[in-house]
Amino acid sequence: MNQARKERDRLRTVVLSTVLSELRNREIEVGESADDEMLREVLARGIKQRRESAEQMRSGNREELAEKEDREAKILAEFLPRPLEEGEVRGMVREILADGSTELGAVMGSLMPRIKGRFDGREANRIVREELAK
Repeated sequence: MNQARKERDRLRTVVLSTVLSELRNREIEVGESADDEMLREVLARGIKQRRESAEQMRSGNREELAEKEDREAKILAEFLPRPLEEGEVRGMVREILADGSTELGAVMGSLMPRIKGRFDGREANRIVREELAK
C-alpha cells in the first residue's frame, strides 16, 4: 500500500486500504489475529463481489463502472496464489470420484477446501456435475 501511495496510484491505494479494513473487521468478528487463510478468504470474497458488481454494471449498460470493478478485482488477484486451471480441478474431481464419492454434495465438500480462493465455486460445481454425468 505504501508503494501505491508513493506512486500516487489512487485506485490501488483505495482497493488495498479497503481490503485491509475488511481484514481488520474479520479479525474483530472472529476474535483472533488474521492468518494466511483468513487473508485469502477476504481477498477471494472481494474479488467475487467485484466480479458480480461488474456483471451487474454491464447488464445496466455502465461499461466504465464495470471496467473499474474489473481493475479492482485484478489488483486483488495479484495477492492470491496462482489460480488453478480447469484441467487441474477436473483431475481433483476425478480423484475424489475414484475414492468412492458419487453424490454432488460429498464431492463438493471434499473439493472446496482444496480449491478455496484459487478457483470459482460455480465453475467447480459445473465440472463436478459434468464428471458425475459420465
